[in-house]
Amino acid sequence: MTEITRDVVVIGAGAAGTTAANELRKAGLSVAVLEARDRVGGRVWTDTIDGAMLEIGGQWVSPDQHALVETIDELGLETFSRYRDGDSVYVGPDGTASRFTGEMFPVAPETERVIAEIIERLDAMVAEIDPDRSWAHPKAEEWDKITWDAWLRAQTDDDEAVRNLAFATGSAMLTKPTHAFSLLQSLLMAASAGSYSHLVDADFILDKRVVGGLQQVPLLLAERLGDDVFLDEPVRFLEWTADGVIARADSMTVRARHAILAHAPVLYERISFVPPLPRRQQALHQHLSMGFVIKVHAVYDRPFWREQGLAGTAFSPYELCHEAYDNTNDEDERGTLVAFVSDRNADDLFSLSAEERRERILESLSHYYGPEAKNPVVYYESDWGSEEWTRGAYAASFDMGGLARYGADLRQPVGPIHFACSDMAGTGYQHVDGAIRMGRAAAAAIVERARG
Repeated sequence: MTEITRDVVVIGAGAAGTTAANELRKAGLSVAVLEARDRVGGRVWTDTIDGAMLEIGGQWVSPDQHALVETIDELGLETFSRYRDGDSVYVGPDGTASRFTGEMFPVAPETERVIAEIIERLDAMVAEIDPDRSWAHPKAEEWDKITWDAWLRAQTDDDEAVRNLAFATGSAMLTKPTHAFSLLQSLLMAASAGSYSHLVDADFILDKRVVGGLQQVPLLLAERLGDDVFLDEPVRFLEWTADGVIARADSMTVRARHAILAHAPVLYERISFVPPLPRRQQALHQHLSMGFVIKVHAVYDRPFWREQGLAGTAFSPYELCHEAYDNTNDEDERGTLVAFVSDRNADDLFSLSAEERRERILESLSHYYGPEAKNPVVYYESDWGSEEWTRGAYAASFDMGGLARYGADLRQPVGPIHFACSDMAGTGYQHVDGAIRMGRAAAAAIVERARG
């Protein structure tokens, strides 16, 4: 068993952990980053599958994600815009596919009016929310007691309007059924992106990608740390006192003055804390859970949908694949579609064989793009729910009442132990941008302590 001593031990080599470690090194502190997986990146993973480069995990960059944009620029990486020239496709409740342009789905005029009115109402509510202190809003407890679905249905009896409004934070982002989380949790999701309007604007929220893949961000940050990053080292025990920590992994032990847990909070239970974490943290973490989404990659010999004048952007709250986009790599002759199946639909699909699952997903894509969508040359499903060191996607969110009750404690250090990941971000919540922000914040808190 190797034993080393550092100022800080960082557990997790995703964007939060590698950011924190670099910030600590800049401040003159020594670090060791212990990663359970055999790779750097966490929920950001760019891989080559059957000759096709695919973004298995997070991939998009929006203009408001300033921490991520700064890091991309500082690392010397380049970005390219998501292809969006042409019409989008919407499949309505009767199964009819309609082409449209702009942000509003091609629904009946009365449904369009209702959607616009409720979005305006939501934008006004979101404007009152501080994403870093959502629990501090005067109505936080009230809004945390009503489900997102119930609130929407109290606004209108137009089911199509409700389904289209609900899916932006439900299926699309939190990846949970809309009856399983609160209005407050939904408002936080929107506030983290600046407004509800931003959240439903695909051209804004899914703006650019990194040439060569987003995983380069944590990979390049890890490169700067050199031999201080240790892979295949899941931390099993974390002993802590007011004076420091001892982290015990499979083949090494790190003694340090501080620790940063830079991974999803649903994995805290994998670590035996000695002594146990305080009762409030114990309760808090039981009220957080991951969503579930299948990210589908379908690669074709060419982006055939462009020949039809389609942008590749598709939506429907009635389809198995509730949204899909042109995800063709920069300067790639082949065309790639990325689609998403979430919450209960994803559960149902995994009760099927792989062949049946593929058939049903491609059938759904054909409703948007035509029969040619059924014949990709490469097909792959990102299943983060079966990833031992992730256990869901995209990130953790609170159950009913949990955010107002425990949100203020989410990022609070416990003695020498600090917490940093996208799951607990305000601005940039659930995104790499949020992971970077949390990594910076945890490092800054430790540096302040060290200097104080």
